[in-house]
Amino acid sequence: MSGGEGLTKKRNANFELLRIVAMLMILVLHYNSHADVLLHLGVPATKVQLFATILEGFCITGLNTYVFLSGFFLSKSKIRPSRILQLICQVYFYTILISVAMMIVGVYVVHTDDSVFKTVQYLFPISSEHYWFVTAYIIMYVFAPIMNAAVNTLSRKQLKYSILGLLVWFCFIKSIVPVMFVTDHFGYDFGWFLCLYLIAAYVRKYDVVLFYNAKRSALVFVVSCLMIGFMCIAIYYFNYRFGGLNYYAEVPIHLNFIFTLTGSLGLFSFFRFYKMRESRFADAVRFVAPLTFGVYLLHMHLEIKDRWVIWLTHLLGEVPTGSIILYVWHLLRSVIIVFAAGVFVDWIRKMIFEYVGRVLQGTWLFKKIRQWDDELCQ
Repeated sequence: MSGGEGLTKKRNANFELLRIVAMLMILVLHYNSHADVLLHLGVPATKVQLFATILEGFCITGLNTYVFLSGFFLSKSKIRPSRILQLICQVYFYTILISVAMMIVGVYVVHTDDSVFKTVQYLFPISSEHYWFVTAYIIMYVFAPIMNAAVNTLSRKQLKYSILGLLVWFCFIKSIVPVMFVTDHFGYDFGWFLCLYLIAAYVRKYDVVLFYNAKRSALVFVVSCLMIGFMCIAIYYFNYRFGGLNYYAEVPIHLNFIFTLTGSLGLFSFFRFYKMRESRFADAVRFVAPLTFGVYLLHMHLEIKDRWVIWLTHLLGEVPTGSIILYVWHLLRSVIIVFAAGVFVDWIRKMIFEYVGRVLQGTWLFKKIRQWDDELCQ
């Protein structure tokens, strides 16, 4: 997910800051979901639920932005097998070691009725979608050399119309039709990731200036996110009064909804125009950003994803549902704690990986991997 690694010796600080912002947005999405503060069809709404729904409209763009960043950098870089292997090892580090750690401290949940499938989810986390995001991302990463070849071979017009065709299929039609299509996975699969990758590759190759400047980019982001939030609220009240639109009530917060896409592009474009000064803060951003993948892997582990909000209520108190200010204060502290914990754990993981890499550098296996890198990146 940190697709820019290795592209330059010194990463672009504004894009690395965007990577951090995107992960924080993802944490807010998961907090809202597990804290149960979003609207429920047919149930009277509270002020906190309405506010959380608007906030959801802003934060849902973080997922697309994270993928878009990877496509923007990967589309111009060499795809190394060692990077894919490192990603897979990173996933196993979390899926297995966290489970072992939780067994040791006695908080691991044993389900005898589905123990076989649960074991498979740990042994084959990619194929079993232990983390759906990781499964889709790694498939995208494997397809990257093929897509890069297509981007470099096709004419600008051919690439543009190919992307438009994919957007019609994945995005435009589903955004206006209030019926669920069997082939639509709401953007939560590798097909939508491939589409985002090609858009990012097109923007990078032809240096497409999205929305002209930072101000207009920010405006596109804000308007798109407000449209998502207000559509969710409007459909909720329509359903509450007249019934119907049960499926379409969730469409505005799908990853491949039209305003989710435009909001993500606006956010990316704003940070593309934004220039961060070289400073200690910029260096800190460059240090933290590559560790954000670990934040995702930690808090979305099968044993943790449904429990971390509950654990935090023991520390911070129950999630406030009667006051927007208290809700925001609880949310901010929760997100910061989980983000900091994820960064710390992945920093430890990074040091372990670097140590193992130094120790095994001269082994046959590591020499073979370097050979594959050289052969496939020529």
